[in-house]
Amino acid sequence: QEQLVESGGGLVQPGGSLRLSCSTSGFTRSGYTIGWFRQAPGKAREGVSCISSKDGATYYGDSVKGRFTISRDNANNTVYLQMNNLKPEDTGVYYCAAYPSYFEPWCVPQGVDYWGEGTQVTVSS
Repeated sequence: QEQLVESGGGLVQPGGSLRLSCSTSGFTRSGYTIGWFRQAPGKAREGVSCISSKDGATYYGDSVKGRFTISRDNANNTVYLQMNNLKPEDTGVYYCAAYPSYFEPWCVPQGVDYWGEGTQVTVSS
């Protein structure tokens, strides 16, 4: 059974850092791309960053480029999102998700087959 479990959210001041973790199970390694999506209050869910299970290729949304880094630990079936220089507009619920590796375009909610339950990230002074 496919499962995604997020951890690592919390409250942080602007300019601070957080690392989110997504523990995955039940997925064929090369069959699915794993990514992070977020939803701010009153806004649509958006793709933040995704990483290919085939070759490690990555995608970043324009608003997080240069601040966020996605990585994976294949031995432990875990995907991480390191978030630096956080801004108040980064506030939202962050979801780990999986979509078929053949799906295009990359890192869009419409392609997702499996969602985690989400973890809250709040950036505020």
